[in-house]
Amino acid sequence: MFTGIIEVLGSVETIEKEGTNIHFKIGSSISNSLKIDQSVSHNGVCLTVTELGENWHCVTAIEETLQKTNLSQLKINDIVNLERAMVSGSRLDGHIVQGHVDATGQCIDIENKEGSWYFTFEYNPSPEHILVDKGSICINGVSLTVVHPIANQFSVAIIPYTHEHTTFKNLKKGDIINLEFDVLGKYISRYMQLYMPQK
Repeated sequence: MFTGIIEVLGSVETIEKEGTNIHFKIGSSISNSLKIDQSVSHNGVCLTVTELGENWHCVTAIEETLQKTNLSQLKINDIVNLERAMVSGSRLDGHIVQGHVDATGQCIDIENKEGSWYFTFEYNPSPEHILVDKGSICINGVSLTVVHPIANQFSVAIIPYTHEHTTFKNLKKGDIINLEFDVLGKYISRYMQLYMPQK
């Protein structure tokens, strides 16, 4: 479980394909503190550490993960958002994030507000993927507040600190992003589908 508060940025050092899997070697300032089998969020995707070295670690994305996220588009030297799993008893500064990406979306607009930025995204909506104004959304592992959700679009406002310390500073129109919807909304939606009478 994660909070969506990014700890550091990592850099993709190598990419190795093996069958339908891809092994990523990630360089970062937290790699030395990791352990084999530890879960780490990479752009919002929970991946298991498989190998460690000096200032780097390796993770593997299987076919299922590659199909449902933007990890297959990563290139050498790309920057990724990293967060270690939350510690029990610590403050939950973002919201409950599982690291299980629900869908991908696309950045369709970036507006510089001279002190903040508005990013607008488009995605394929479904009954399970609920967005509410001022609710929570996780984009590439970053916990954010939803602004002006409509049928298949929504926006988020990015403060300077978040812009500087996450991959939002590199995000461009047309880029594909990972989306994890609020887990509480997903449970409520599923409950209603199963137990509410259908008209």
